[in-house]
Amino acid sequence: MLTILSTLVALSVLILIHEFGHFFAAKAVGILAPRFSLGLGPRVAGFKVGETDFVVSAIPLGGYVKMAGMEDDEAMETLEGGTEAEPVPADRTFDSKSLPARILVITAGVIMNLLFAWLVMMGIALVKGEQYVPTTRLAPLPGIGGSAAQTAQIPVGASVTAVANQPVQSWDDMQDLLERAPAGEVPLTLAEAPAVRLDLPPAGPSRDSVLGALQPLSEPVLETVVPDGAAAKAGLRPGDRILAIGGQPVRTWPEAVEHFRASPGRALQLDVDRGGRRIAATMTPTAATEKTPEGSKRIGKIGASGLPPLAYRHVGVGAALALGTKQTWRMVTLITTTLRDLVTGAISPRNLGGLLAIGEASGESARLGWAYYLRFLALMSVNLAVLNLLPIPILDGGHLMFLLAEAVRGRPLSMQTRIRLSHAGLIIVVGLMLWANGNDVVRYVGRLMGR
Repeated sequence: MLTILSTLVALSVLILIHEFGHFFAAKAVGILAPRFSLGLGPRVAGFKVGETDFVVSAIPLGGYVKMAGMEDDEAMETLEGGTEAEPVPADRTFDSKSLPARILVITAGVIMNLLFAWLVMMGIALVKGEQYVPTTRLAPLPGIGGSAAQTAQIPVGASVTAVANQPVQSWDDMQDLLERAPAGEVPLTLAEAPAVRLDLPPAGPSRDSVLGALQPLSEPVLETVVPDGAAAKAGLRPGDRILAIGGQPVRTWPEAVEHFRASPGRALQLDVDRGGRRIAATMTPTAATEKTPEGSKRIGKIGASGLPPLAYRHVGVGAALALGTKQTWRMVTLITTTLRDLVTGAISPRNLGGLLAIGEASGESARLGWAYYLRFLALMSVNLAVLNLLPIPILDGGHLMFLLAEAVRGRPLSMQTRIRLSHAGLIIVVGLMLWANGNDVVRYVGRLMGR
């Protein structure tokens, strides 16, 4: 029940935020908006306020604001059932407005989603504080490509006291300094061992490989478990502590990760502590290809993350504003990078998820607490904003392409051209939805068969 409720709230809130952005911008510049729909397809229920019919539609996928004179109204009417449009005053149509006004209307939904995410992250920082990893003790991952020689210098459990002679109080401080450091040698001062020198590559994947290996010392406790991953198929749950792998005791989460990475497609026998009860499990890490500066190699992935030591520290309003901006931008970067990897083939399209995947992630974040759930909503809001900027007709990015073409040509594309492109865009979007939800079904059936 919690999963269903949290999913309905998440989808409804994020779609409403996006569409109200379009709606209020349209009203502000005088565009007629006869329909505001949560969902697609025929009207199920609703009410009318002024000239706008606010409805809940039959297909619970997305939503839209129908604006007079927009070419995708024709595409939407196909789903609505072909309702007959009422006459519209010429000065109330979308095309009658100036180019800047139309750009504002089209981008308003994306702006609202990004603003919502920023406000959420800023609010969490104000109420709960800034989340950080309080330890500087490291458990390096020597197996990550390009970093083996570097991290081998650092003993497991060694505490970093300074980076380039600048004192650090937390793992986050260390990572921040290393991210901003120029390429070349950077000294790390250790409390329990001689200082080491990291040879940092320029900013990019190679540096990310080195920084990704410098993991905080954390216990081998699962924080999250991806529904379709190897850990979930083995019956593991958040909160489980891994005691041993193949009979070998495990002390830290990074140590467990090394076992998993080194065992693609090979069954591993696990000893797990669950609430004080010792259980046995068999898990086969999924084989994946990791691209490194030296080439590609096969690694094992289990679809789970560990639980690092976390703490919160109070921040003021100014710091909360900056933190909200920084974290929102990180979400944008994460999603755009994922899209890039999908296009280049670094990530398989089979990893796309639909309603079931969203529902499971929503329910899991809700169970972890309000701050986790709000972060999930912020991430989904940014995801909705970025996806809507894709240059596909019927999405906001497609409309922006039409407006860009108009700015270059000095006149808009013909209505017939825009309608045809919008119909094609609708087919693409529905196809992507079917693909993503089909992946969910395949994963769900696979889990059932695995049991």
